[in-house]
Amino acid sequence: MSLASVLIPKKLYKKLEMDARKRGISVDELVVEALDPKTLNPNEKTDYYLKLHEKYLREADELLAKEDYVQASKKLWGASAEIVKAVAASRDIDIKSHGELHGFITKLREETQDPEIRTLWLVATTLHQNFYEAWLPSAMVREAAEDVKKFSEKVKGLLPQGQLQK
Repeated sequence: MSLASVLIPKKLYKKLEMDARKRGISVDELVVEALDPKTLNPNEKTDYYLKLHEKYLREADELLAKEDYVQASKKLWGASAEIVKAVAASRDIDIKSHGELHGFITKLREETQDPEIRTLWLVATTLHQNFYEAWLPSAMVREAAEDVKKFSEKVKGLLPQGQLQK
């Protein structure tokens, strides 16, 4: 999947950011959600979430290198949420809220009988809170980044094999 850019006035982008923030999603997700869901098949949605997941992991690594632990926390949380949405999309399930994310994680944990999925997910949710409150020490954010990568690999392993080869 190739990526494209859209140019819009800064004032309008700020409104998109505010709307996305209220909904707990990225501007990218807001734009994709604006599409008629009937026009996207599960593979397209899965690919989209995988690309966003990979982008957020890269950005988190860059922010960690710059010692920007608050913004890194945001990207690590985003990467975690997007990989979960990718697996859900591969099963033709749309996740629209934090509650649905947590519910789907519960389902994956039960399905895999892997308690570490829940534990690692809770690390990611702590990073989400850290983005808003900035209370985690830098060493904990760095360790949590490794946990998020481990979580990502575990959850990514639940995608259909053909999905990972794209």
